Parts: sequence; C-alpha cells; structure tokens
Amino acid sequence: MAAEPKTFRPKAFPPPEFPPRKLPLFARMPPAVFPSVLGLLGLVLALKRVTAAAGLPVGLADMAMGLAAGLWLFCAVAYGIKLARRPAVVAEDLRILPGRAGLAAASVGGFAFCAVLGFFSPDLARPALVLAFGLHIALVVLTIRALIAAPPEGRDVTPAWHLSFVGFIVGALAAIPLGWADLAQVILYGTMAMATGIWAYSLWQLTRRVPPAPLRPLLAIHLAPASLFASVAGLLGLTQLAQAMVILGLAILLALIAAGKWITSAGFSPLWGAFTFPLAAYASALLINGWVMAGGIVTVVALGANLWIAIKVIQMWPKGTLAAKTNAATA
Repeated sequence: MAAEPKTFRPKAFPPPEFPPRKLPLFARMPPAVFPSVLGLLGLVLALKRVTAAAGLPVGLADMAMGLAAGLWLFCAVAYGIKLARRPAVVAEDLRILPGRAGLAAASVGGFAFCAVLGFFSPDLARPALVLAFGLHIALVVLTIRALIAAPPEGRDVTPAWHLSFVGFIVGALAAIPLGWADLAQVILYGTMAMATGIWAYSLWQLTRRVPPAPLRPLLAIHLAPASLFASVAGLLGLTQLAQAMVILGLAILLALIAAGKWITSAGFSPLWGAFTFPLAAYASALLINGWVMAGGIVTVVALGANLWIAIKVIQMWPKGTLAAKTNAATA
C-alpha cells in the first residue's frame, strides 16, 4: 500500500499578546539618542567659552554644563542597565549604522563629559578620562569586529567612522586642561592621519555615487574633526595648524550650508543629531582661536539648532518611536 503523502503545515506562531507585553525598564534603550546629547555637551562647552570671552556671568553656563552632563550620565546609565540585562545587545546594536554611530557618540560623549567635569573637579576628571579612553578603545575593537563580520555593503566607509576612529581627539581636548598636553599632541597627529583618510575616501565616494537621502545628514560629521583639530592645536599653541583647521572647517561648513536643502531632503529623522556636535565643535574652535565674534554667532545658531533637534529626538525615546525607527536591539 502506497504511503500517504506528507502534508506540510506552516509553523505555528503564538497568538499576539493583548495588551502587548511591557518591556523591562530601558530594555530597548536606543543608542541613537547619544549624538544629540553629544551636541548638547559640545554646546555647553561653547557657551562656557563665549561667556568667558564676553565677560558675562558664568553662572548660567555652569548650570547648563551641569544639566548636559547629567543628561549624558542618565543616558549612559540607561544603556548600562540594558547592557547588564543582556550583554549581546552591544554586538547587535553595532551591526547597523544608527547603532554604531549612536554608541560611538556615547563613547565620545564620555570624553566631552570629562571636559565638562574638568572645569569643576580636575581630580575627578583625570580618572574619569582614563576610564573613557579604555571604554572607547574597547568600543573601537568591537566596531572593527562588527565591520569585519558585516556584508560588503555594510563595511562601506561613512562619515560616522570619524566618531569611532577619530573620536579620541575629544579626549585630547579634555586632557590639555588636566595637564596631559603630551598625550593630547600624540592623539592630535594620530587622529589627523585617520581623519585625512576618511575625508579622502568619502570625497571619492561622492564622485562615484549619490548617498541615499536618509543618510545625507551624516555628511555634517565631516565638520567635527577639523573643528576639534583647530581647538586642540590652538590650546597646544600650534597657531598655524589651528588657523589652517579653522579655515578648513569654514570650507566644510559653507559646503554643507550650500547643500543644505539636498542634505535635508528626506525630512527630519534621528540622524539629524549629526548636525549638532559638529556645529558646537566649530563654535568652540572659533572661540579658542580668537575668532570671538564669529564664534559667538555660531554658538547662538547652535543654541537654537541643537536644542531643537535634541528635544525632538529625546521626545521620541519614551514613545518607543526612536528605538523602532533606528532598529535598536532589545535586551
């Protein structure tokens, strides 16, 4: 007797839960919040410098620094809770561009946090900065592993590479007031070489293909390294290098402004956080290198733009839309 033909049934899935299961606290904390928070840290550093240069009371700037530092610390603790719940979320977040950029911004934000802390307690800032360097090195190693494991299209050089591989320069900015000028100079020249490679490759990419509209805001990150090199060189007394970087930053800024409509053609998204920290960094670069009037103007522009973008991005976090739109991993 012939065997009965096998019947294939679709895999049974459990029925959807109603009401939906509530996730544990910070289980899907989105790394995409960190670029905007980094922009706020850069903004308060610029505000501190502009108030000092203008001879204005520093109390409001100090309060703003405390608020921005507290916000970064809150976000870092939130991601730490997510990480402690399931450590594999780091690798999962690093698989996608928003996650890689967000975690790199979080780590670079640690350097900016130390720069803020240095104004109030250098003794606390020094060990915090050592810890920040260790965390950023670990993140770079994990990022390289994620890039190696990614498909070829996922290994493309993007402006967000500056955050991972050039982000040490923010640590140099924090190190100089703490008395570690030699370390800052080593970081300056090492990261300049890395940034030059990323700039050159990105420029070649632009001649070969047009970036997708949703990813174009990331082009603004190219302004950040030039601005930070100008600031660090200025603080180290390397005047000619600092002024050259200010001019390079101006050229990049003008190109971004000229292409602004094209860059923002996809409308607002969490990736607009990429506009915030480069603008704040350029404001500080101008102020540190004697361009006080121009630095003040850029600081005022950054005050409006960075706050607006940060508020819109942070509002998306508790609603769950930020995690959903950036495909954040769940612990």
